Amino acid sequence: MKWNSKKALPLLTLTGVVLLAGCGGNNGNDNAADSSSSPASAGPTSSSAAAPSDSGTKMDTTPITFTFFGADASPNWNNMQDEVGKVITEKTGVTINAEYDVASGGGQSKIALMAASGQYPDLIFAKGELGKLIDAGAILDLTDLIDKYAPHIKAIMKGSENRMKYSYDDQAIYSLPTNGGVGSQYFDATGGFEVQLRVLKELGYPQIKTVQDYENVLSEYVKKHPTTDGQPTIPLLLNGDGWKRMITITNPAFLATGAPDDGEYYVDPQTYQAELHYKRPEERDYFKWLNHMYNVGLLDKDTFVEKDDQYQAKIASGRVLGLISQEWEYGNAENALKSAGKDDRTYGHFPVTMSDQYQEKELQSAGVDFWGISITKACKDPVRAIQFLDWLASDEGQVLINWGIEGKHYNVVDGKRVIPEDVLNAKVNDNANFTKTTGIGLYTAFAPHYGDGVKDPTGNYYTTNFPEQIQASYSDAEKEALKAYNATTWKDLWPSDLPVKEWGALYNMQVPTDGDYQVIYQKTQEIVDKSIPKIILAKPEDFDKLYDQFLADLNKAGAEKMEATYTELVKNRVKLFTGKDIQ
Repeated sequence: MKWNSKKALPLLTLTGVVLLAGCGGNNGNDNAADSSSSPASAGPTSSSAAAPSDSGTKMDTTPITFTFFGADASPNWNNMQDEVGKVITEKTGVTINAEYDVASGGGQSKIALMAASGQYPDLIFAKGELGKLIDAGAILDLTDLIDKYAPHIKAIMKGSENRMKYSYDDQAIYSLPTNGGVGSQYFDATGGFEVQLRVLKELGYPQIKTVQDYENVLSEYVKKHPTTDGQPTIPLLLNGDGWKRMITITNPAFLATGAPDDGEYYVDPQTYQAELHYKRPEERDYFKWLNHMYNVGLLDKDTFVEKDDQYQAKIASGRVLGLISQEWEYGNAENALKSAGKDDRTYGHFPVTMSDQYQEKELQSAGVDFWGISITKACKDPVRAIQFLDWLASDEGQVLINWGIEGKHYNVVDGKRVIPEDVLNAKVNDNANFTKTTGIGLYTAFAPHYGDGVKDPTGNYYTTNFPEQIQASYSDAEKEALKAYNATTWKDLWPSDLPVKEWGALYNMQVPTDGDYQVIYQKTQEIVDKSIPKIILAKPEDFDKLYDQFLADLNKAGAEKMEATYTELVKNRVKLFTGKDIQ
């Protein structure tokens, strides 16, 4: 079947859907998108992927350089002089001259400049800014290139073709989904509410299911230990610096009240009506709890005034008892604790909700629906570019970028890939240097790939995130805590068998880039940024008045008009993905 983006393909069915690894499958991936959203994939119906038959033109391997822009920072990028990068160049002839965003964390400024100037790199990971480039005519439709030259990509995406299309009205394929793994499962949970392992142990591994349980644990421990290493113990620390407030402050409001991660919106699963999630009465209660935590002295007083580096430094000091975040967000600080031999100051993860009436849905599958890599009209050789991406999507390419080099980063023992203890130790406890030197984890943003739990034709997992390997990476303190909770990984504490979201990952849904929508959205975000700190830091008697004003300000800015637009986009997405006739 030829991939014709201008005609509707047989619509995707959502049978055989499995969950994607936490944080978008991006643990340790510097090129990964931010994990305020945790996408999941509808992948192969079995745990093993079939190799594609050979097709397409033989890949040219003469030396060529492609320019690339990534809309995320990649501090460990080593200009392909890492061990994996050198092998990629040797096998394909391709060198990537890469630039990564270090300013906004999402490429907004750089990509806006590209769209205005008409100057583009050959390849781009545009994250949420892809629409600006499409509107500027900068991005190639990859439909025919995939059909002719990318057998491995076609094999990976089989059954999910419709989910690659840009929209219901424009069914071109402008990007290849790369910041999540197809067919992936959750084997661990790396988000939720975090508590230091030393706290759990001293208190006898208490039940932590509700915010009241969580509060009780932090309160009891800080009373016993008001100082840590001569400094004040911090019960709860959140990150209010810039966009990270979504990760640690506002996103947890919907997760703790039984809603999945749909960014700034809540979508009714029956009607598909969308509204800003702050309007839910349940979330008002969550913010009232944060207000309470501040007023009783459990939430750090500097939450909304300190910068990210100060926040990370406090975690690295070992005196922060609790976080509400994602491991990737505070991972560097936690790695500093591991390097210092303070494993008991690292964190366990819990699916905490406002009360037992809610089911935490952080791990709910969104299906195959990820940010990805695009080829621009400036690309000097689109055929060579798609063949390069397709090689990375091959079994050989995927094993290389995930496992590294056989004999150096892993061995094959009795037919199974095994990471030597010294390599695993470096990977777990000195991750930044390990990644920069080896290149393992740096290249997944360049091509579609299978995710955690999918096996290659040899019977080995494509990725190194599978139960046995995850358990091997835990410290003794973490293993002791998990045993106390009758769990093998933190994921065991989370709900399972949740339905797949029919609308996919809404962070990846393109919204209007001009007109009223963007103006209203920016206004509402400014209101959120201004209002949420005031609400949390207010005197308890002022909370309701301020929250009422917050909601009124959102509507005054045009939120209801914006929500109506978003609702129609969601409905069209469900039509494209499922074939439902929705009015």
